[in-house]
Amino acid sequence: MRDSASDPSTLRAASYNIRKCVGLDWRRRPDRVIEVIAALRADIVALQEADKRLGARPAALCGAALARQTGLVPVAVADNDVSLGWHGNAILVRRGIEVERVTRLDLPGLEPRGAVIADLRRGGQPLRVVAAHLGLLRRHRQRQLGTIADRLAGLAPRPTMIMGDFNEWSDTAGLEPLQPAFTVHAPGRSYHAARRLAPLDRIATCPAFELRGAGMEEGPQAARASDHLPIWADLSLRG
Repeated sequence: MRDSASDPSTLRAASYNIRKCVGLDWRRRPDRVIEVIAALRADIVALQEADKRLGARPAALCGAALARQTGLVPVAVADNDVSLGWHGNAILVRRGIEVERVTRLDLPGLEPRGAVIADLRRGGQPLRVVAAHLGLLRRHRQRQLGTIADRLAGLAPRPTMIMGDFNEWSDTAGLEPLQPAFTVHAPGRSYHAARRLAPLDRIATCPAFELRGAGMEEGPQAARASDHLPIWADLSLRG
């Protein structure tokens, strides 16, 4: 199993739609989801559906339990005192990674959607992470990706990755708004966890990153903790 401290030149990024911690057995089991997140051994994790849907959208996971059992600390992206994320999008970072700035970005479309942008620093190296959960219709997803790309183009450049549930069933179509600035990686058919139908979960990287490896967490807990499997990518900075 990977130990992130043993190879500081490589960054492991991961994305996981946790379905509000409701597993395929329809039981809400945050402890099971935390076990899957710990197994990823990631440095940065983007979560989708990290909060319950109704009312003030309370967190589906306990941030203190996450930190204690995984070594990952939730970035303060919520706009209230009860949510872990914003529009369900949360970002976890390993202790020692500095959070410099967080930006919330409303996304267009019929459904309420958003993305969160975190400017980070790891070992003195600036990084940028975007966490998003895109819409169900391709025309909305393309507008949402265009909105993200436009916002990033207006920011000071730094190595950037976009992670999340892109909700795109095609292997090739629908991601044009990110080209040519980003390469989109689909490590596997992460949905459905029981049937492996489509690569809905993606990690897009700018040219500053080199992909060293990628995959999915497919252990027995991951196969039942959510309807998505988590994906991961090992990245290093070029030059």
